Amino acid sequence: MTIGFIGGGIMAEAIIRGVLNQKNISASDFLISELVESRRNFLKDTYKINVTNSNSSLIEKSDVIILCVKPQNLFNVGEKLKGSLKPDQLLISILAGISINKLIDQFDHERVIRVMPNTPAQIGEGASVWLAAEDVSVDDKSFAKNILSSLGLEIEVMDEKLIDIGTALSGSGPAYVALFIESLIDAAVALGMTRDMAEKLALQTVSGTSKLMSDQNISAVELKTMVTSPGGTTAEALMTLEKQQFRTALMEAVYSAYKKSILLRGES
Repeated sequence: MTIGFIGGGIMAEAIIRGVLNQKNISASDFLISELVESRRNFLKDTYKINVTNSNSSLIEKSDVIILCVKPQNLFNVGEKLKGSLKPDQLLISILAGISINKLIDQFDHERVIRVMPNTPAQIGEGASVWLAAEDVSVDDKSFAKNILSSLGLEIEVMDEKLIDIGTALSGSGPAYVALFIESLIDAAVALGMTRDMAEKLALQTVSGTSKLMSDQNISAVELKTMVTSPGGTTAEALMTLEKQQFRTALMEAVYSAYKKSILLRGES
């Protein structure tokens, strides 16, 4: 089986790395179409995979096509390839804000899976939400599940609205977490700690908290209660966060990202 990637960006590389780490698919099974020569050569030299600068050639040689271009480039790519996919080929898209129906229409192809991964997939700690079109077979779904599980958590949904919510939560989520960590570091530096020390403590705090909640099945409310002593420093900090509407700001940010995702796929 040949797995072809249209676009050789960060997420395409993350998928390749994740799958190769599972050792159930070899490098020779991959083919990437990438227009930028330096990037093409990097992927070829680093992962020993096959590369091309022709999307049409990739379509001819691939059993599965994973679409990894930027959403704004979909029209140009789709117009040139429309009708060229064979009925037995599976198309997997990781394009944010591009609906199943739009993909089917753009490529004139029914076997389509839409995926919303996130950047921690680069180290096998990602979260992917995915939806299959009606014509996707059980074997197609099993293949997609196998690929996505190599990147971390994968969740299949039956409603495209949940892809948009997943985009706002886990897709954009790493940026929210990064901003939170950056703020913790800046605060500690302002109080007199070195940036290196503050960064190590902030990263471990976020990583350790997440792992504790996951490993011991502790809810966010339970953990917050565990850490917060009456009249203590944490209670004081939480009161300040509530006064500054931290919770509201974060919830509105997720909602804004959700609405943007809907807007991108052209639905109200």
